[in-house]
Amino acid sequence: MKKLLFVTSAILLSCCCCWTTQAEIFTSIGQMTDLVYTEKELVQSLKEYIKAEESKLAAVKSWASKLDALTRVSTSDPEGYLAHPVNAYKLMKRLNSEWSELETLVLQNPSDGFISNMSIHRQSFPDEEDATGAAKALMRLQDTYQLDSEAFSRGKLPGLHTNALLTVDDCFDMGKTAYNEADYYHAVLWLQQALKQLDAAEEAVVSKANILDYLSYSVYQMGDLPRAIELTRRLVAIDPKHDRAGGNLRYFERLLMKQLHEMNQTYQPPSEEPIQLGTYSRPKDHLPEREAYEALCRGEGLQMNDARRSRLFCRYQDGKRNPRLLFKPMKEEDEWDSPRIVRYLEVLSHEEIEKIKELAKPRLARATVRDPKTGVLTTANYRVSKSAWLESEDDAVVQRVNQRIEDITGLTVDTAELLQVANYGVGGQYEPHYDFSRRPFDSNLKVDGNRLATFLNYKDEPDAFKRLGTGNRVATFLNYMSDVAAGGATVFPDFGAAIWPRKGTAVFWYNLFKSGEGDYRTRHAACPVLVGSKWVSNKWIHERGQEFRRPCGLTEVD
Repeated sequence: MKKLLFVTSAILLSCCCCWTTQAEIFTSIGQMTDLVYTEKELVQSLKEYIKAEESKLAAVKSWASKLDALTRVSTSDPEGYLAHPVNAYKLMKRLNSEWSELETLVLQNPSDGFISNMSIHRQSFPDEEDATGAAKALMRLQDTYQLDSEAFSRGKLPGLHTNALLTVDDCFDMGKTAYNEADYYHAVLWLQQALKQLDAAEEAVVSKANILDYLSYSVYQMGDLPRAIELTRRLVAIDPKHDRAGGNLRYFERLLMKQLHEMNQTYQPPSEEPIQLGTYSRPKDHLPEREAYEALCRGEGLQMNDARRSRLFCRYQDGKRNPRLLFKPMKEEDEWDSPRIVRYLEVLSHEEIEKIKELAKPRLARATVRDPKTGVLTTANYRVSKSAWLESEDDAVVQRVNQRIEDITGLTVDTAELLQVANYGVGGQYEPHYDFSRRPFDSNLKVDGNRLATFLNYKDEPDAFKRLGTGNRVATFLNYMSDVAAGGATVFPDFGAAIWPRKGTAVFWYNLFKSGEGDYRTRHAACPVLVGSKWVSNKWIHERGQEFRRPCGLTEVD
């Protein structure tokens, strides 16, 4: 029965897509590392091809040099040259066989090995979706951490200066990707950066006319007609016969004159300041707490103060005299007071982490979310990572970790979901969400004098876990299996908390009150990873089996 529950849990809550490692490679740094070695192997193969071509060319040059010397002598006095019988014989021999040998040499194709190697590895290459996804990830990082395009282009990320530079063509491709998605806000930022680098005499394949063509229209879409006109005039000056430039310019000018006339205003020339982050307002999206969420990711807007900090403590925790923790109790630190969030230190050893990653890597598939309308698991742009599910039977390490979670929390894991392992890729994130399934509730409920829920845009999904028969997700136990150089915090926008990854530690919180009502304050997010690779594993603990381990309280919000 326990085995059946675990398998059912994996079917319901893990990816329902094919377990292929090629799809959406950008969503997992762990799998992208394989591409680094693939590229290294291809470079070696390319070097061998070049060496073979050079060897072939050296042999052909040797032939050419020898034959050049012979023909200079023979053509100076053909009859005299052929009068010697040896010369006549050697001429016949050369033309009969030696030139055929040279022809065979020239026709040899040293590229066969390289092409064959390319064909073998091509099946694991990123596709167009990966390239687009990686570009969008950079834009997501740009927005969340308020980085301008030049910072990315010059490799100037917070706390990190590298030689990972973006060329004019790279910036143009970024802008074109955004343009093709009708994301004119980011298109403008990246096309402007491409133009800036091109104006600074950086070499490029893309032409200035091509950049101006995309940039002027994107600026027009952002509602900046004066600057769109100025950019289009630059385009016409460079390429008077451009297909669209002349027509666009006349249209923009007429539209601007009409707007000025209707608003009874005079023409103001466009700003001479270059377009940069902040020139245009970023369009609003589906997420009501976007600004608060991203500010927390940057370490801003934290609601930690001296009064709250005075209520936070650290202690040794033995799981209420649990025999397995008596001689080595867990180090427990308070991260937040209400709702209570605690961090446990030294939960996982380096060896355990490596084993879990080893087990998970072959199974990693794009993480999914449940569509609240259809109930079907699907991928979503707001959750960018790859995950795998591990059973206790997979390895003794998994069984040991599950038991440790039960010992620490005092909650049974018999009805919990499998251990989920996730690896976040380029810009990997999980936007604000609830771990528990939502159902209608009294929005007037208050905790500590505050209304229970700040954001009321949640979707009711009361039957999300019905087929499991284990009730709702009562608690979350989240293991951090890597340090992250920049970004990657777990944030709680409702009350302004940010918890930063520390390898080997784990955080724990309850998603439900003792009454079974959802604690809507626990809406949380995994911030985009700016620099580094983020590995986590988590255990979602369910209600069934906790009746005597966590009894009901006297009120709905105990």
